[in-house]
Amino acid sequence: HAGVVDQHLNRAEPLARGVKGLGYLRGVGHVGGHSVQLLRVLRRQRLHHLETASEQRDAAALLAQRQRDGRANAARRGSRAGRIALILAAWLAFVLFLLLPLLMVLSEAFKLGFGTFFTALIEPDAISALKLTLLAVGIAVPLNLVFGVAAAWCVSKYEFTGKSLLVTLIDLPFSVSPVIAGLVYVLLFGAQGFFGEWLQDHDIQIIFALPGIVLATVFVTVPFVARELIPLMQEQGTQEEEAARLLGANGWQMFWHVTLPNIKWGLIYGVVLCAARAMGEFGAVSVVSGHIRGYTNTLPLHVEILYN
Repeated sequence: HAGVVDQHLNRAEPLARGVKGLGYLRGVGHVGGHSVQLLRVLRRQRLHHLETASEQRDAAALLAQRQRDGRANAARRGSRAGRIALILAAWLAFVLFLLLPLLMVLSEAFKLGFGTFFTALIEPDAISALKLTLLAVGIAVPLNLVFGVAAAWCVSKYEFTGKSLLVTLIDLPFSVSPVIAGLVYVLLFGAQGFFGEWLQDHDIQIIFALPGIVLATVFVTVPFVARELIPLMQEQGTQEEEAARLLGANGWQMFWHVTLPNIKWGLIYGVVLCAARAMGEFGAVSVVSGHIRGYTNTLPLHVEILYN
C-alpha cells in the first residue's frame, strides 16, 4: 500500500493548497489539512521502514564480509605449513644447485693454496685466454647494445611490415643450440663452406680466428639487451617523445634527454646479462675456435682443457 500512499500524497499535497483540492481530498476520505497530515505520517513511517531495511541489509553485508574474512584468515593460517614448505624447498634448491657448486669450485681452486692459484692465473695461456675473452666481450657487447636499442625502439615505437618477424629473429638464439649455431658458421665460412673458397682467395680467415669467435658470441647474446628494453619501452608509450618533438627537439635530443633516462636501468641490466653470457659462452665458441691454446682459447675453453 505504500505505493498508493505515495501516489495520493504526490497528488494531494499540491492540490491541498488550493480550493480545488478539497474535492479530491474528500475522495480520499478526509477533508482539509488532516488528510495531508495523515499521508505525511504514512510517508514518514514508510521512510523509516526503508531506512531500517537498508540498515539491515548493510548489517547483513557486513556480517557476510566478516565471515568471508574469517574464512580467508583461516585458510591463510591453514596454508602456513604449505608456505613454510615452499620456502624451504626454494632455499634447498638454491643451496644444492647454486651455492654448493660455487663452494666446490672455490674449494678446488684454493685446495693447493693461494700461491698455486695465482700462479695458474698468470700462466701465459691463461693470460692469452683472458685477453681473448675480454676482446670478444668488448666487441660483442657494444654491437648488441646498439642493435638492442635500435630494435627495441623500432618494435615499441612504430608499426611496420615484418615487425613480428623481427621479434621472432631476436628470440631465435634462445631456441637454437649454441653448438648448432657454431656449426652453421663453420658451414658458411669454413674452408669447405659456402663462402670458404672466396675467403681463401682473399686471404680472410673467420673460422678458427677472432672473427669467428666474435660472430658466435654476438649470435648467442643478441636477445638480452633487446628483450629487456622492448617491454619496458612498450609500457612507457610514446607520449613523452611526442611532447619533446612538439617542443622542437630533434632525434638525438629526444633520445638523450627523454628516452635514455627512462630506460637506463633496463639498459644496464641487459648489458650486464649480455656481458655475463658472452664471457661464459662455451658451445658456439668451442665449435668455431679450434681449441688452439694461446691463440683461440677463451677462458671457458681454457678451463675445460685444464680440467681434462
